[in-house]
Amino acid sequence: MTTPTRSSGIRIVGFEPRWRGAFATLNIEWLEHWFVVEAYDRVVLGDPEKYILANGGRILFAIDEAERALGTVALKHEGDGVYELTKMAVSPEARGRGIGRLLMAAALDLYRTLDARELFLESSSLLAPALALYESVGFRHHPAPRAGSHYARADVHMVWEP
Repeated sequence: MTTPTRSSGIRIVGFEPRWRGAFATLNIEWLEHWFVVEAYDRVVLGDPEKYILANGGRILFAIDEAERALGTVALKHEGDGVYELTKMAVSPEARGRGIGRLLMAAALDLYRTLDARELFLESSSLLAPALALYESVGFRHHPAPRAGSHYARADVHMVWEP
């Protein structure tokens, strides 16, 4: 990972085993708040080393001065230089503090260092603030390249076009 990014006491760090529980907790809280936790979510969140890191993916965390994980995001390598921006979540008490934007900037900085050719994400049309964030950093709406998604909640497909 690149040099940790800092902003108002928050720093962005790469995955360490001590953050495994926070990765699951942050994402499950977010999913339960907005949707439901699907079977595929449980598989990936239960073993991020196998389902994200082992294939060349990366996981980032926003950590505060008390060493608490306040947010997370992952770059999942789908193969052939294609990455999915996925599993982005910020804890309820930290929302509205710019942590999502900080995580997004760090993920895009990290993506630029990879031997990659495409970055995409899947989201939901119900998440207007998230879609606005994605659009503000260069993600553009595209038809999904394959039928369906891993997730029942996903009805938006976007590709990063900086």
